[in-house]
Amino acid sequence: MKSPISIKRGTVAAVFIDLQEEHRQDPRYLVEGFAGVLANVRRLQAAARQYHVPLYHWAYIVDLDKQDRPFHPLDADGKSAFSDKSDPLTAICHEVAPADGEALLIKAEASAFRSGPATGDLRSAGIEWLVVAGVWTEACIDASVKDAVAGGFRVLLVKDACGSGSAAMHQTGILNLANRLYGGAVVDTDAACRLLAGETVTAWQVEGSVPLRFTFDNAARLYAEL
Repeated sequence: MKSPISIKRGTVAAVFIDLQEEHRQDPRYLVEGFAGVLANVRRLQAAARQYHVPLYHWAYIVDLDKQDRPFHPLDADGKSAFSDKSDPLTAICHEVAPADGEALLIKAEASAFRSGPATGDLRSAGIEWLVVAGVWTEACIDASVKDAVAGGFRVLLVKDACGSGSAAMHQTGILNLANRLYGGAVVDTDAACRLLAGETVTAWQVEGSVPLRFTFDNAARLYAEL
């Protein structure tokens, strides 16, 4: 259902996940519509900075010398097939990179909140809402959102500031999260920027048990209606 929401100043942080060069340069890991995702992320970041909302950036880095991953995919040279620590394409895309004083955090797993100090630090700072954007929707975004909700945060999932390998992967990933986004909401970039500015907007919030029974035929329409 859609209902009006607002976010109290000082209780929100903006989270940007895995916006790395490999998703626009490595043919194996291209995100469909990535230029549009980055453009929307830039708008979110500008709004967050304007309204003094703290920004947190994550990069996914695989270091197989320190991680036990028995089934992890490898390249012919024995390095990780994606996000290897030695790959320059793990760099955050320059147009959405952290500004001076903003946190750049490294994660070694899908979720930004499964381990590390971020959850405790955010909670200690009085953060209740997390504005979430990044890639890939059905993988690292999904894992991060679910762990954030389990950690007691309300998640504002910005659907058009996320992306994946195809529109179908992205849209069904958002729909799956929308069905279980308890305490949070799904919005687009326009609405997210308005919320950061202190306005009230109408947003999708889950009610009941798995209300979006999407099919191959109606998934795109239901996604557009969120």
